[in-house]
Amino acid sequence: QVEFVESGGGLVQPGGSLRLSCAASPNIFRAYTMGWYRQAPGKQRELVAQITSAGFTIYTESMRGRLTISKDNDKSTVHLQINNLKSEDTGVYYCNVPGTSPASPSWGQGTQVTVSS
Repeated sequence: QVEFVESGGGLVQPGGSLRLSCAASPNIFRAYTMGWYRQAPGKQRELVAQITSAGFTIYTESMRGRLTISKDNDKSTVHLQINNLKSEDTGVYYCNVPGTSPASPSWGQGTQVTVSS
């Protein structure tokens, strides 16, 4: 069953910013590290940011410095701030527990981010 609902994507010009949100199942949110994935057109889903239950964060090297992952424990929500957006950031962004199989039914629909002038 779907455990995550992503939102906040859109069409943005290069250099712009977006804040993505993910509403997670409270049981999963409390128990696991949460992650944001990016799936660029024609490519596999890629983990770009993680936040542990204790609040420690990890970012993919290619986007380091432009991402901030955060969470709201009261709302079981995870956010991803992306700054200085580039065309290669275009894709569908999903949240889930790091290491989740692409075939898992827990994936949500994701939120589309398009960076274009």
